[in-house]
Amino acid sequence: MKFYNIVIKYRLLIGLALLALGVLVNVNAGFWPAFTLYLIGAILIAGHFFFGPLRLIQEHLEAGNMEEAQKVLNSVKYPNLLYKPIRSVYYTLKGNLAMMNQDFDTAEKSMKKGLDLGMPMKEAEGASMLQMGMLAMQKNDLKGAESYIRGALRKGLPDKENQAAAYLQMCSLMMNKREFRAAKDFFRKAKALKPTTPQIVDQIKQIEKYISRIPG
Repeated sequence: MKFYNIVIKYRLLIGLALLALGVLVNVNAGFWPAFTLYLIGAILIAGHFFFGPLRLIQEHLEAGNMEEAQKVLNSVKYPNLLYKPIRSVYYTLKGNLAMMNQDFDTAEKSMKKGLDLGMPMKEAEGASMLQMGMLAMQKNDLKGAESYIRGALRKGLPDKENQAAAYLQMCSLMMNKREFRAAKDFFRKAKALKPTTPQIVDQIKQIEKYISRIPG
């Protein structure tokens, strides 16, 4: 795995070196002895531009090293050349990192691009829509937030933590609209999932203090 990651990181340089070596072999021994060098070099260079280094981001995200993840993302100089599903993932990751840095305008633009390109999996699309909904709430665009979060629930979310977060956001939106019966229903759904994320657990405890006292 480590060797494969090294190849991904340096495949443009390796590809260019193989093409240069191919030219040298071509001049001294003819085309066919150089053909394999040309072929492997071309594949590596094409892979650099069409698939990018996004695989390298995974280990940085798992280690919580956002700075290195950002560096890998910034190394993609021509995102429009990326294969469409990978381009979608690129913009989604860019949006996620922008959100962590509280750069909400960049996050919104990037996630919209990712959604417009189409996500490889419905659950991934749902997660992106949930994040777009949370961004809309940050900007006090409650109508947009509701539309995105309802869309996220329809598309499906990858785990119970994301589902609970979506239901709690809907609960908050419904209370803001004074649709208390719907708010209570969304709250019950969130609580029934028994989430374990501390932030979500704390939010449930806070809402539970007063939701039983509201009408509906």
